[in-house]
Amino acid sequence: MATTVQFQHAIGRVFFDGGMTDDGKMIRKSKTYRNVKENAPAANLYNALEQLAELSDVPFIEAEIVETSSLIN
Repeated sequence: MATTVQFQHAIGRVFFDGGMTDDGKMIRKSKTYRNVKENAPAANLYNALEQLAELSDVPFIEAEIVETSSLIN
């Protein structure tokens, strides 16, 4: 029997610049958006996360997608 990968869910995460610590390390803050479509085009997803980030008072750093899948035998 062949093992397959089955998509479960995906989230979009936006990272922000939260300033600096006393010892000079950058503080990264994040906001997570759930229920991202499995087949959402990367450019559309990035644009949507970037637009949501513009609603924040802190500067946008980057966006990422985190997908979870199951192995089914």
